[in-house]
Amino acid sequence: MLTDRAQRTLDTIDGQTLDEMRALRDETERFMQRYKFGMDEVITKLSILREEFSQAHSYNPIEHISSRLKSLDSVIDKMRRKGIDPSFEAIRATITDIAGVRVTCSFVSDAYRIAELLTAQEDVLVLRVKDYIAEPKANGYQSLHLIVEVPVFLSTGAHPVAVEVQIRTIAMDFWASLEHKIYYKFDRMVPDELLDQLTDAARTAAELDARMERLHREVHGQPPPARAALSSEV
Repeated sequence: MLTDRAQRTLDTIDGQTLDEMRALRDETERFMQRYKFGMDEVITKLSILREEFSQAHSYNPIEHISSRLKSLDSVIDKMRRKGIDPSFEAIRATITDIAGVRVTCSFVSDAYRIAELLTAQEDVLVLRVKDYIAEPKANGYQSLHLIVEVPVFLSTGAHPVAVEVQIRTIAMDFWASLEHKIYYKFDRMVPDELLDQLTDAARTAAELDARMERLHREVHGQPPPARAALSSEV
């Protein structure tokens, strides 16, 4: 239900303007829908890898897959912060994390393996890689960030869509979740003492990852993993 004021404002708008508003609404919905489909495409690829590993290797390197699509309000806020022109083309070229997929693995080697298998697929184009596992952020944050582009096939043809993929271990994910809650509680003004404790906890999480992977490989008689470098940018 519209308020009286909103209804009066709407009544003053001519028919042509209303048609233009409807057209803009429809175009915006189609624009966001493509990102949703791109996200679904990446999830399908990861789910296939997950099932194939479980059946062929009796081992599942993927513990959990989650996803999120930015709200239109979040996209607009990011446009304003970055000073982006209010056009779909500018958004498409500049904001690459509208669609996001997060993959949680047991071990660090699994994170790199999944990244290599995903990016080796012919219809996946790697736009950017940020390896915060090899080079953690100053606060201790670790994760492997990929920006990939996948084709979404619609009735109007193929549309390339950028999707952000974050791959991390269970320990990294637990730490990142805690950090997010702390930053939210303190409105990003976190006391130095808590920041120091967070950084120390990140080191502990990294040590746990290394110890658990060594134990896993000893139990299964596996050699240390040979980590292939991922290209940082195309």
